[in-house]
Amino acid sequence: MALVIVLVVLLVASVLFHFLSPWYLTPIASNWGMIDDTLTITFAVTGFVFVVVNLFLAYSIYKYRYRKDRRASYEPENKKLEWWLTAFTTIGVVAMLAPGLFVWAKYVEVPEDAMLVEAVGQQWRWTYRYPGADGVLGTVDTRNVNAKNPYGLNEDDPNGQDDILVSGSEIHLPVGGPVKVVLRSKDVLHDFYVPEIRAKMDLVPGMITYFWFTPIRTGGFDVLCAELCGSGHYNMRSRMIVEEENEFQTWQQTQPTFAQTLAGTGAASGGSLTEQGERLARDQGCIACHSLDGSPSVGPTWKGLVGKTETLVDGSSVVVDEDYLKESIVDPNAKVVKGYGPIMPPAQLTDDQLKALMAYLKAASG
Repeated sequence: MALVIVLVVLLVASVLFHFLSPWYLTPIASNWGMIDDTLTITFAVTGFVFVVVNLFLAYSIYKYRYRKDRRASYEPENKKLEWWLTAFTTIGVVAMLAPGLFVWAKYVEVPEDAMLVEAVGQQWRWTYRYPGADGVLGTVDTRNVNAKNPYGLNEDDPNGQDDILVSGSEIHLPVGGPVKVVLRSKDVLHDFYVPEIRAKMDLVPGMITYFWFTPIRTGGFDVLCAELCGSGHYNMRSRMIVEEENEFQTWQQTQPTFAQTLAGTGAASGGSLTEQGERLARDQGCIACHSLDGSPSVGPTWKGLVGKTETLVDGSSVVVDEDYLKESIVDPNAKVVKGYGPIMPPAQLTDDQLKALMAYLKAASG
């Protein structure tokens, strides 16, 4: 009898926790309300099965509890029960799968008038690319990736010259219109996810994936990587800014094109050397692993770093000067600080970019 009471109490507590839980879906900001509806149907079906199974279990334990005057009867088969179980199971599975298949059919059917934007994932940062006035993204090849061309665009493709490159921490979109997000990874498996948008998709190395949505309200939303991609995965974040069309156009005009990037001109190349270095540290994903306030992270903090004596994994020590910092950026595993793993990828930077990053490192060190 005690076991029956425990089962019923756990059942009631579980149901109450579901309805009274402080954890809930974030307010939706896209057209994918049907994804929420599908989740609701799944919760309803699985919740109903959970309640019925546990009540049946409690009933069976009570009804067929042990008594000295009872003997168990051997009944290995019950055709009627098997047919009922098969029918109800089929109905339950169909009720859960059918809405999902309907949503998926809509999910992969991109509207013809959808705005195009590319999101590129790399440990541990996001970068973005928009087509220029021609409305066509230029072709890319990983063999083209270098310090001046981190996107790997084909310099001979005229469609790519006016592509708008966004290496900052924000992707801007106009509210009210459909958006097709093309996804590409430069290294490992990632996943582009914005909780308020509901839609998400994997970035698979060697493949181009995509999804679409329509932002329905303005605001700022966190862009996350929802696929474990290494030690800095937790900090692979960006921001999605949904704004009015005129605000979006104004922002887009401040971003450099591929042609301007190759020529070293454009709004993104301005500012002092330290400011350029700060943008570079953010864009290259440095601050995903190195804190600026002294707090522990994947790599050594930058606060108080310059001039400090560090102990290396081989037991030797080194003074953190400009030469050591440059070596650690271009060949990070040559001299690894004790207590940290050799996980930092080599950075492909031009001499000017390296100077800017050094200036910011010294400023951040204090």
